[in-house]
Amino acid sequence: MALPLRLGAVYDYRNPPESGMKTPDFYAAIADQIAMLDGHGLDLIWFTEHHFVDDGYLPSWIPVAAALSARTKHARFSCDVCLLPFNHPIRLAEDLAVLDNLSNGRVEIGVGMGYAPHEFRGFGFPVSRRLSLTDEGLAVLRHAFTGERFSFHGKRYDFTDVKITPGYAQPGGPPLWVAAMAEPGARRAARFDTNLLPQGPRSGGLDPWRAELTATGRDPANYRVGIIRPCLVTDDPERDWPAVRAGERRRMEVYTKFREDAGGHGGVSGITEATRIPQTWIVGNEDHCVAELAAFIREYALTDIVTWAVPPGMRPEQMSASLERFARNVAPRLRAMFPGS
Repeated sequence: MALPLRLGAVYDYRNPPESGMKTPDFYAAIADQIAMLDGHGLDLIWFTEHHFVDDGYLPSWIPVAAALSARTKHARFSCDVCLLPFNHPIRLAEDLAVLDNLSNGRVEIGVGMGYAPHEFRGFGFPVSRRLSLTDEGLAVLRHAFTGERFSFHGKRYDFTDVKITPGYAQPGGPPLWVAAMAEPGARRAARFDTNLLPQGPRSGGLDPWRAELTATGRDPANYRVGIIRPCLVTDDPERDWPAVRAGERRRMEVYTKFREDAGGHGGVSGITEATRIPQTWIVGNEDHCVAELAAFIREYALTDIVTWAVPPGMRPEQMSASLERFARNVAPRLRAMFPGS
């Protein structure tokens, strides 16, 4: 049974000096923008997490989602991704329980293991622990989301007789997603029975995950697959694209440095931009964006797509017209094309 398509926007809250905005003003402007998008029926607001970045890259998404839950009624909050090694799983489960109740069940969580060496140094432990911290963190979250009392005894975490309170608004807790750049991540997502955030080549993450689900008697059509695929909705690309392109270059400069420091593409060798599932910008009017996104959805059987909201260095108001057109004119047409069954 195919799941209905959901569309949204993703925010990283990067605010370099080029924007000319103080951080409190920047945060307030984004809150106003998200309230507007929610009013136009956008399904998703995602966040992304990194630490110790000079331009203020969002390090903590749950407080932001909690504040925005009071400004919105429809959109669901999630992340691509929450870096699990840097988040104590019991405290994370508690924070999510509070957010789930504040938002009346409008929260999900996507997790990844991180790869930037400076972040591990900042938190005071080696990159070599990321696998065990991620696997044990996922196991703890799965226990916590049941709402039952549990114990867990692992290499990194050891808990006895724990129950998360308050109870979750959503039975079974927030829907859980795992990011996968290569086959180990795909197997992790299948093992923990989660939705998927493919980050690399189709052959490395998406296809192995679906194959593992099928081999173990689970239908991949019952799970969600989400990705960031940015869209600039404009009738005048020559006027509007240069500022967005400059912001995208600022975005990629930071990721490139992370990858270089990690010794590869997110710590995984052999991956290039040419081999991964496309995440390049789609630029054009509504008809063009709908056609391009529809083809993309069909090719990869996607269920969730979010566009970058405010490229680094831009002010939120500079993207509001495009985002409003995306929410009002592009998203409804795509939902009608992929209604689920």
